[in-house]
Order: sequence, then structure tokens, then C-alpha cells
Amino acid sequence: MSVTRDFALSEDELALLPTDEEVEAYARNGWYLTRKLFTDDEVDALVAASERFYAGERSRTLPARPPRLAYWQPEHGPVQRHNDYVHYEHDDIARILRKPIVGAVAARLAQADEIRVFQSTLIYKPPIAGEPSNVVPWHFDRHYWQTCTSDDMLTAFIPFHDCGVDMGTITMVEGSHRWREIGADDTTTRHFADRDRSDLERMLEDNAAHNQAEVRKVPMLIPKGHMSFHHCRTYHGSGANVSAHPRRAISFHLQPGGNEYRQFHLSTGDAVTYNHDVLVRRTEDGRPDYADPEFCPVLWRNA
Repeated sequence: MSVTRDFALSEDELALLPTDEEVEAYARNGWYLTRKLFTDDEVDALVAASERFYAGERSRTLPARPPRLAYWQPEHGPVQRHNDYVHYEHDDIARILRKPIVGAVAARLAQADEIRVFQSTLIYKPPIAGEPSNVVPWHFDRHYWQTCTSDDMLTAFIPFHDCGVDMGTITMVEGSHRWREIGADDTTTRHFADRDRSDLERMLEDNAAHNQAEVRKVPMLIPKGHMSFHHCRTYHGSGANVSAHPRRAISFHLQPGGNEYRQFHLSTGDAVTYNHDVLVRRTEDGRPDYADPEFCPVLWRNA
């Protein structure tokens, strides 16, 4: 739901922004760990709101069901839960996600004057060590965003607690966003859940070898209230949750203000579609509008 925003930071919040050196490190490494952007109360409110969401509470529901919507429901059982568009369907979650400091950090990293929401996914990784859905294979997000013009999109991974290796935290392949890609074909536009895990592992190794690069896997150790950011071309994945507690998080995908829809075709001639394309309004020339304030609200705009 679109709302009027005040894009301003307090003096304390300004101190939370990435330094010039940290922005350079993000450009070099493809990931960044923030300072504490959410208070403990805000994180606890996210946990409570997510439980209400899982119990069926909605501020509104999607007007149509996109073809590749991730949407866990209780009948799906104790697998890893993914629920897209949580920023649209639940206002209490959206209110916290849209805290200005989150967008301001993203703008610094992407070196953009404006940051809009692109997508949000509520994630729950159950504490079941052998649950196969808990393991997220190596992939990068840009593959799924071929209908976007921007190569500077980025994602905030926001856990609702201290998040370490035992919980299956997100893990980055350092510097992989700077690799020249080989082996891309029609299959890379498909979500990792619809692809063979061994193929994705092989793609990572082949691309590293082509770039004469070491596959350096860096697990993100994220304290409560902090978050990680990664570039849209950074390979990442996550392991099993072998802890005694569920891993709760939101994957918050963000787009610079200049991002627009573009047509992208497979080798068959078929057009690639993103879930937004059946939901958002249309531009004057008939394209899906990735600046639709209902689904892609502005998170931050520089003065």
C-alpha cells in the first residue's frame, strides 16, 4: 500500500550508514554486513507479525495469483516456508521493513538516488536438520530478474534473531558478482527450486574456473537487528538448520530508481515473465510498471 514518506535520517541513523571504505568493499566483495538498523522491539514485532501472518492475518491479498508465486500454506507441512509479497499483504511487517535507514543504506551501496521495493519474501527454515528444502543451492538473483534493466539491484537478508552457521545462515561467494558469466541458457531464468542442485553447483565451479577465481564461501554471522546486503549477481546459498530453533527472516529485494521493465526472450522466442507482470499497473507504452507504488513503493529518495 502506498503511503507518503519523509525521507530523512536522525543524527544517530546517519552514523549507521556505510562509510566510503565500506561502499568500496561492497563493490569489491559483493556483500555488506550492516550495523544495528532495527531495535530489538522492532525485530520482536516482526516475529509476532509473522506468526499472525502464518495464522492467516492479512491487510489485503493479491488481486491475482502470479504464475511462479512462492506461497507456503499450513497444508504444505514442515518444509522451508517462502511467502512472497509480504510487504504488500501485511501492513505491520511493511511498516518496519520500510524504515528509512534500510533504504538509505541500500542507496549508499548501490550508489543510487532512489531505492524502491522490488519484492519481499518471508522465510521460515524449520529446525529439522535433514529437511531437504532447508538447503538453498548456489544461485544469483539477477538470473530471475531478466525483465529488469538494472544490473545494480540488491537484496537485504533480514533475520529475526542472531543468525549463524548452525541455523543455516545465508552464505556469499565473495567477489562472484564481478565474474564474467559462462553457461547461461534458458534454464537460468528458472527459480533454484525448479532446477537440479548439482547443475547449480557445477555452474558455480565452471564460472569460477573461467574467471580463474577461488570459490570463497563467506557465511554471514548476523546479530539480531543487523542485516546483510548482497549484489544481484553475487552467488549465494544456505545450509541446513541444525539448531534447536527455526530460522526466521525476510529476503528484501530492492531496485534502484532507474530500473524499468524490458522484454527478454528465451531461445524459443517465448517472453520471460516476472510475477509483477500480472499485478502492477502499465506504463503509457503498455509495459509493466516496476515503479507501481502499490507493489514497488519508494523506500528511499535522496534530497
